Amino acid sequence: MDAGRVVGDNESVKPRITAAAGLIVAVAALAFFSLVLGPTGQASNVAHTCYPVDKQFIVSAQLNMAMLGQTSEDYLRGEAKPGDVIEQADSALRALKNTRPADPSLTRAKLVLRAMFLEYRNAIQANAHHNSPGKHIYRAYGLANFAHDLLVHEQKPLMQRGCDVSPLL
Repeated sequence: MDAGRVVGDNESVKPRITAAAGLIVAVAALAFFSLVLGPTGQASNVAHTCYPVDKQFIVSAQLNMAMLGQTSEDYLRGEAKPGDVIEQADSALRALKNTRPADPSLTRAKLVLRAMFLEYRNAIQANAHHNSPGKHIYRAYGLANFAHDLLVHEQKPLMQRGCDVSPLL
């Protein structure tokens, strides 16, 4: 009986430890992006560019975010399968990989969007396998907010150079 209670106690603790570990990983990832990619709340010391490769990145990111959003809505309505959403996320990841923005802020945004697409894909995979997608969705939305804040902060200087990032907001 005591052995059964110990196993039972360990089983009830395990989800808490997993949730805590997920939260720690999410916080660590956001801290990593904040430290490595730089703060978004300070005055910009970035030498912005707006070359054709920067505009290509903006268009590619916009189109892929829209397509993934539409496929996700279809999935939530039951009109698409998990594999459709995963395929669209993979397509978005390939499209981002094929862009090479020259602007430092857009390069940072690319890294954050890539991580966001990966987490969203992982959430759909988890859900398709009857696992909780919560930690992946939490991370994906955190990364989306980080990308949004980054682009909002750099929107005016980028616009002055000729790059409109408003479609990504």
